[in-house]
Amino acid sequence: MTDAATATPAPLDAPRRRQLALGLVAERGFVRVAELSAAFGVTTVTARADLDALERQGAIRRVHGGAVPASSVLEAERPEREPSFEEALAASVEPKRAIGEYAASLVRSGQSVILDVGTTTLQVARALRARTDLDDLVVFTNGLSIALELEDEIPRFTVVVTGGTLRPKQHSLVHPLAGSMLEEVHADLAFIGCNGVDPVHGVTNANLPEAAVKALMLRAAAKAVVVADGSKLGEVHLGRIAPIDAFDVLVTDAAAPAPLVAELEASGLAVHLARDPKVDP
Repeated sequence: MTDAATATPAPLDAPRRRQLALGLVAERGFVRVAELSAAFGVTTVTARADLDALERQGAIRRVHGGAVPASSVLEAERPEREPSFEEALAASVEPKRAIGEYAASLVRSGQSVILDVGTTTLQVARALRARTDLDDLVVFTNGLSIALELEDEIPRFTVVVTGGTLRPKQHSLVHPLAGSMLEEVHADLAFIGCNGVDPVHGVTNANLPEAAVKALMLRAAAKAVVVADGSKLGEVHLGRIAPIDAFDVLVTDAAAPAPLVAELEASGLAVHLARDPKVDP
């Protein structure tokens, strides 16, 4: 007679597995193939087949490595309302300032730096200006607001604007021509802004033309730093800049969700928390 305590549970049939898988996707928002394989004691081939079947039913949407609810993908495919530069500038002011100061502390005299367009990178530019110890700094940027912010530091800083087509909403320069110069330079550091940092989906942006330029900036630097306040962690937007492992450092603020920080660090990304000296000891 078989001991009930040591009996192997009967494997789940396909309909039951798929029902449970659908519940997990709805609950978590994203489920990996490997998680389903381990949870149900099946091969990854079987887990993928289950997800494929659910997608054919319209219940989920397959993405790289797993699946998401069909409704979330439909929302992601809708045009996003991109906030203007001025609207973004008024949001999360203190966290962005703290992030800017921390990011600027990573820069040394004599280096070449790429500063992406954005309100957080504008705070990096302001913090660089305030560092009177810096000299002989070369800054490449596609942000007109950043170039104007640094204009008074010439000749202490050399400011190079990428060129390209002007996007009035963000005062940014994009294709065509924005990437021509970036293909010819190799900077020490690139500070990249974004709208989302997610352990699975990587670093993303709401605007596709800007996402394309950010990807070029990433490839043009020896070290890449993504700057994003805590509200952007876990967010996923339309334009993918690069996977997490393409970046060396994330500088965010102390309010960043701890579980997401831990997951990003587990993926190999160094996460630095910028703390506001007015608030934190």
